[in-house]
Amino acid sequence: MTTYIFFDEALRMLTNAYLISAIILIAASSIGLAVIETIGKTGEH
Repeated sequence: MTTYIFFDEALRMLTNAYLISAIILIAASSIGLAVIETIGKTGEH
């Protein structure tokens, strides 16, 4: 039994995956920058 995915549904899934990965990447980079800033501030003291 073969299940087919229509083109618009596949395009919607790819778009959602792209947007979610971009949001995760932005959040991870901002968290990483915050961690680096706190390490830098503690190193100055």
